Amino acid sequence: MYNAIHSASVFGVEGKNICVEVDISNGLPQVHIVGLPDPAVRESVERVRAALKNSGFIFPMERITVNLAPADLRKEGTAFDLAIATGILTASGQLSSESFKNTLLIGELSLSGAIGPVPGVLAMLEQAKRSGISRVLLPADNVQEAAWISGMELYGLTHLHELATGDDERNWERLRHSSMDSRVRHFQDNPPQDGLDFHDVIGQQQAKRAMLIAASGKHNILLCGPPGTGKTMMIRRLPGILPPLAEEEALEVTKIYSVAGKLSDGARGLMASPPFRAPHHSISTGGMIGGGSIPKPGEVTLAHRGILFLDELPEFPRTVLELLRQPLEDRVVTISRSRATVQFPANLMLAVSYNPCPCGYFGHEQGEKICTCSPASIARYRSKLSGPLLDRIDLQLEVPRPRFDQNRAGERGLTTAELQQQVVTARARQLERNQAFGVRFNSELTGSGLLRAAALHADARMLLDNAFEALGISMRAYDRILKLARTIADLGNCDSVSSEHVAEAISYRRIEI
Repeated sequence: MYNAIHSASVFGVEGKNICVEVDISNGLPQVHIVGLPDPAVRESVERVRAALKNSGFIFPMERITVNLAPADLRKEGTAFDLAIATGILTASGQLSSESFKNTLLIGELSLSGAIGPVPGVLAMLEQAKRSGISRVLLPADNVQEAAWISGMELYGLTHLHELATGDDERNWERLRHSSMDSRVRHFQDNPPQDGLDFHDVIGQQQAKRAMLIAASGKHNILLCGPPGTGKTMMIRRLPGILPPLAEEEALEVTKIYSVAGKLSDGARGLMASPPFRAPHHSISTGGMIGGGSIPKPGEVTLAHRGILFLDELPEFPRTVLELLRQPLEDRVVTISRSRATVQFPANLMLAVSYNPCPCGYFGHEQGEKICTCSPASIARYRSKLSGPLLDRIDLQLEVPRPRFDQNRAGERGLTTAELQQQVVTARARQLERNQAFGVRFNSELTGSGLLRAAALHADARMLLDNAFEALGISMRAYDRILKLARTIADLGNCDSVSSEHVAEAISYRRIEI
């Protein structure tokens, strides 16, 4: 006998519909799984065999062929276990196939028949909805996550023997879960920030101003200075002044983390806060941009809609740093393999910090803190920072040691909440203006849209043109200064960009390598 069951997989960060076809025929008892399965899928045979026996069903002692279609797409993971088990049960006549028509089945089986959660549920259900599938049987532990896809009938299963209730539609109702009520509750239940406040940072008013500008226009930022000046301290407080994600953005970010298997066990809703990723400098190229035979998202994708923080930038391998150039420009990561090409989203804000030399005190000698590095070691240290990469960083400034007399409450500046309110106001202003150009943030403006949005005064245009000639900046840097000036004007509630705004924007690109 033959039957087909709807299931799903994840390719990149998008769901793919998979048809699990099961054919049972006379012959020696054996099971073949075809359709480019990986080892985890091939091993499902033994999990399904034990799960059926321990759930009160019979595993057919006949020739069983399982095809995962489309057959030219590599399949991985354990999400097919439930569909394979159901296909065997319906093909062998132990369950009615009518109960599973137009129904998506995903879930991992244990040997006892218990159904465990799987990653990537949001992506799978999005694709299923687009394909016209409205009913889903999935692990009960994934229901809270799946509830964010509206218009789907969700049935949370904890054990394989619950499939037998499908012959009586009234029994399905006790397994059915609502999605719309939970959508509002879950989004509001996201935990607040962890309490880091810019008010804790002594002095460094210029750096705090740069942080405000970076957060308002989603600009990349670089801080350079000796050890202990607060570079890392300030950047780790940067997420606190970013507004919460809109629901569409939160769904997008949560889907990425679901695919990567990085949603916390206690998560009960969408990720309302922008992600903050701070990988160690020993990270590989695959860990940074993604990779694998079936590509998985890397740190630049996990930082999508949030911040990627690279502390001690020159300690990262240069090959890893150079890979950031294309994602920073295009806001996507493209990974090509022999069988397919995958694109991951990478619309992030880059924040980096580093010391001026290996010992950290070059150019900032004071008292016993003197630089002991040779010119060759300093040159070797800074060679990791290429011109094209630095050209993509909008704000570049030095962070000096704060003065002792700044250790007063009056020198601590605005709190995180006060800075966040300014960011919210500036972003609302630019969103209203930039939607005519098809973008949200000033950092995303290009071409004629940038020129129209900036509305430069004549003196501001002259100042920017003179800086282009005198400083020898690139055309990319020219555009980035213009975007930065537009954000500074938005923070000042100005409709057009004046020479004052341009001058401040130029002052943030004075790092020399």
